[in-house]
Amino acid sequence: MKKPDKKAENMTMEELASYIDYSVLKPEFTQEEIIELTKDGVAKKCATICINPKYIELCEPYVKGSATTLAPVADFPFGTSSTESRIQQIRDAARSPEVSDIDIVANFGLIRSGEYDKVLEDLKQCAAAAHEAGKVLKVILETDALNEEQIRKASRIVEQSGADFVKTSTGFLTGHEARGAAPEVIAMMMEEVSPEMKVKGSGCIRTRDHFLKLIDMGIDRMGVGYRSVPVVLGIQD
Repeated sequence: MKKPDKKAENMTMEELASYIDYSVLKPEFTQEEIIELTKDGVAKKCATICINPKYIELCEPYVKGSATTLAPVADFPFGTSSTESRIQQIRDAARSPEVSDIDIVANFGLIRSGEYDKVLEDLKQCAAAAHEAGKVLKVILETDALNEEQIRKASRIVEQSGADFVKTSTGFLTGHEARGAAPEVIAMMMEEVSPEMKVKGSGCIRTRDHFLKLIDMGIDRMGVGYRSVPVVLGIQD
């Protein structure tokens, strides 16, 4: 995590796209819609296409040979499966050569319960499984369900686990105020982790100003919904 060498407003569209995990996660999407959106993310040279693991094989041909890879999610969106199940999901996703990253949800019910030791042990095993397969692991904290103390402590736990990224949101939480990757939440997380730890913002990134501000803050990646990708890239208002 370090601030970029130039202001985000001066970056090329390709440079900006390299910050984007293009989100294609709605469970109601048809296969045709998933293919269309994957092709769009590849054409825009986004970093990854974030998909549900069922569709890894479907999407592989459309990213192969491109600058874009696949980033399937594991134990999404609740993070409440057993550690054994979570590890198996990571290993299954990691079989694809087109997969570079895997995003997994931390058990935020355990975080809210103060069971940080259990969360740490689970994430250590998940990170080890991802790294054994040569993949990057991003851990989602679902920050909208957490208070400031929980966000700060959980961010440190994620780094201690050996995971590569700490991330804000799934985008699927209900019943809570939606802040997602609000600058103040990103700043909180950045304050708690070392410069070597990467930070991903996700949720509520819908304007170009918000997107550019997070880049200037030193964020490493952002999950952006398919409707908002052209907006943040400046292709449409």
